[in-house]
Amino acid sequence: MAGTAMRNSGSEVSIISLKLVIFVDCLGLWVFSILTNVQWLQLFINMELILEKEDADDWLYRGEGAANLVLGYSGSSSAFVGKVIRVPKAPLKKSEAVISATMLTTHEQLLWKDMLELMICSSKEMISHFFALHVMCPLLGYTHIDAGRQVRVSKEFLEEVEKRIIGLRPVWRVDAAKVNTFCDYALLMPDHSLFSHGLLSESHCIAVEVKPKCGFLPFSSFIAEANAIKKKVSRFKMHQAHKFHQGEISELSLYDPLDLFSGSKERMSHALGSLFTTPQNNFHVFLDGLLIYGGLGGYSEATYFLMDACERGKEFVSMLDGVIKASNDMRLSSFIELVTEAFHHSGVLNKLLEVQKLDLFDIEGAIHAYYDIISQPCNICKNLHDEEMIQRCSFFHSLPLEESLKIVREYLISVTAKDCSVMISFQPRRAGEMDDIYDSIYLTSTSQSFNYKVHFIDLDMKPLKKMVYHYELDQKITSCYRMHMVKAGAGNCECVQNAEPRTGVIGIKHEQSNKV
Repeated sequence: MAGTAMRNSGSEVSIISLKLVIFVDCLGLWVFSILTNVQWLQLFINMELILEKEDADDWLYRGEGAANLVLGYSGSSSAFVGKVIRVPKAPLKKSEAVISATMLTTHEQLLWKDMLELMICSSKEMISHFFALHVMCPLLGYTHIDAGRQVRVSKEFLEEVEKRIIGLRPVWRVDAAKVNTFCDYALLMPDHSLFSHGLLSESHCIAVEVKPKCGFLPFSSFIAEANAIKKKVSRFKMHQAHKFHQGEISELSLYDPLDLFSGSKERMSHALGSLFTTPQNNFHVFLDGLLIYGGLGGYSEATYFLMDACERGKEFVSMLDGVIKASNDMRLSSFIELVTEAFHHSGVLNKLLEVQKLDLFDIEGAIHAYYDIISQPCNICKNLHDEEMIQRCSFFHSLPLEESLKIVREYLISVTAKDCSVMISFQPRRAGEMDDIYDSIYLTSTSQSFNYKVHFIDLDMKPLKKMVYHYELDQKITSCYRMHMVKAGAGNCECVQNAEPRTGVIGIKHEQSNKV
């Protein structure tokens, strides 16, 4: 009987072992299949397109963000017409170069372990592509995102690009980073400032790029009492005060994301008018693919547009003459109306806000989960002196690892949504013209119909190592705003009073909107 039991036990072990072997074999084949597909994809990309030194003539500087430069194509190759490329930058400070590593770190592999395509990426551009495709597309909608594709770039091409554009870049951007001449790939994407048939069409195309920023006030119970102002004033407005105090901007914007995300056309129009008045790096307008309004990300837009605000506005209005059929004194207000209608009609801001609100705990909560993921003592708890907050934050450190991963993963996705841009492109419809490809809106003030399309851009994955930076910056912004508050001002900042921001350009009158 004992022997029988032993045999049965041995049989069960054998069956379990066999199932385990089959599972491992299947898993291996699955991984091999994906690896092979990715390798074939890379090989196909490498064989099809490569940019050499002589191609640099055809690529023009469009602008840049913290991590990438954007170049627009001006040549005649059918492979690149209507396209832009995003070229990675290399920080000049070595300490920042570590954070800008192209591969996922060990802890990032743990964080994104369910996204196998991200795990096996061999370049930063592949990570950007797959993150947009497999993480952001399901959340924001495939209709409004084009994840792009890789194109191989030679070192000589990148060196030539660096020489050609250095005089066009804002000085502070040049001092911070250069073209990464050691990368093998750039990301090739459609130029969303144009329509696919716009290159052959007689109709002009106008496009607006907006950085909406965070559209809600945080509601987390893990926000310290000293930082309660975060629940009353938008992050953008507080950050403006901090930038002004640090000398990073010369004037404050009247823009408030809460207006743009409100759903009220009146408040949305006010928000867009405020962005027009002080564009900084948050508002750009393109005509037939060429930038005609908005800064390049420097400390002062005046360094790029060598004219005062009034002259800039007049120049802009005259450029719209072939697009918006209104008198000079009404054209700008009609333009703002057009963009407002597109935002309201498309509903893209509602989708964006949903993704931003994945940040349930604010950075003041998510930072605790981060320390559990990297298996280090929590530096935040170590410096807490409020017994109630210590007890409250102990909640995070008692969570299973999977819950901590979920909190941090959703926080980083929300940061991408708070930092992305929305590009809306317009093209006038001719009388009687029907177009089933694009949505359309009617501009009442000019009795015109426009085709329009909306795309999210700059949907890069945020590095896990930036969590501590996010926390520290958040504390600095909040502290600065508190420090410079005027007690009798009920939310007005002392530096806001001193800055005397502009109140309007060319027929746009800004008044403080009533928050509801």
